Amino acid sequence: MTILLKNKHTLQVKDFVFKCCIGKKGTTKYKKEGDLKTPKGIYKIEHLYYRPDRVQKLITKLKKIKIKKSMAWCDDVKSVRYNKLIKVNKNISHEKLFRKDYKYDLLIPIKYNFEKPKSGKGSCIFIHLTQDYKPTMGCVALNKKDFLIFLKIIDIKTKIKIF
Repeated sequence: MTILLKNKHTLQVKDFVFKCCIGKKGTTKYKKEGDLKTPKGIYKIEHLYYRPDRVQKLITKLKKIKIKKSMAWCDDVKSVRYNKLIKVNKNISHEKLFRKDYKYDLLIPIKYNFEKPKSGKGSCIFIHLTQDYKPTMGCVALNKKDFLIFLKIIDIKTKIKIF
């Protein structure tokens, strides 16, 4: 099954069409760290990370991982852990997964620059939550109601195609 990001406001899975938002500067084939663009291509997805204190009763075929306060995603171009899940470390630039806002209450990493990440080619590309559909830093975002429906449809073999 393939998730289609048809344009900057439309995500389609089978017959379901969801409103979404993407990177502030659109999409690109040539992603760079911090460019505010969503990478074009076809990518596998990872597991579901979630905040158990904020979200319960998740129905999904994805492996579920509880987000802990110590969890982060490395965006440090100088680190050997670039674009990997890490423990919060003040010496390494990172995105905290346990946030005060709602955006990462549910998130699925998109396996862009993932297996053997190249430093500077982009990190922390997630499918996560939005409430206002404002452009992201390069991720794809859905509202919570749609994200919960989305989770019921997809599985670990699902890929996302970004045009």
